[in-house]
Amino acid sequence: MPAESKLPDLLSKLSSSVQKGQLRFTKHALERMAERSILRLEVEYVLKNGHHEKRKDAFDEAFDIWNYSINGKTVDDKKLRVVVSFETPNFIVVTAIDLER
Repeated sequence: MPAESKLPDLLSKLSSSVQKGQLRFTKHALERMAERSILRLEVEYVLKNGHHEKRKDAFDEAFDIWNYSINGKTVDDKKLRVVVSFETPNFIVVTAIDLER
């Protein structure tokens, strides 16, 4: 059972963190982004402009943290899902998925 409740006001906090440079990428995320030809700028754009897909959120018991799913389109209309978690003061990009592949 999750020890922590979900983060309130996720999208505004996420957008603010991206603008402040408080965004980190896991090794896994960077590897998947390279495999899927997804740029950091595309991920940042989706995180600032996408929508929260709450039904895809998942609690990671190994790390005792919530993973949040953000869906959106890039400037070039590429559909992405970006999974993030929050560790004060940063958001951590866990993975990025091209929904059209």
